[in-house]
Amino acid sequence: MSSAVSRPAAAASIDALAHFESLLAFETDCWDVHHAVSNGRQDFVLLDVRGEEAWKRGHVMQSISLPHARINEETLAAYPANTLFVVYCAGPHCNATEKAAIRLARLGRPVKKMIGGVCGWIDEGFVLENTTAAQ
Repeated sequence: MSSAVSRPAAAASIDALAHFESLLAFETDCWDVHHAVSNGRQDFVLLDVRGEEAWKRGHVMQSISLPHARINEETLAAYPANTLFVVYCAGPHCNATEKAAIRLARLGRPVKKMIGGVCGWIDEGFVLENTTAAQ
């Protein structure tokens, strides 16, 4: 008797390799972002694509608030065309990263999603910055 896990056969190893390698072209994770930012190796722009109020309440260090609906040529004009953007939102229950990534890709900009978003950041034990208290 087979389980619901094994009933659909696993992909061939060559197909699995191609699939999982391709994911890294589209996604990064909280740990890799934290490591890059903490060690002065940030070679990307980290965009928090939630609303500005959510960003003020708590955001990933070194992130810039740019809600997904405001991503356009004008708001990106200061960045060279080859700038890599890493986008994140609240977490797995939010699709703002996909909306932002679509906008960036349509504008011809390199983009990756930080999987997990704010929830993943906190789950990894990392602290959010808060700008509300400073005002």
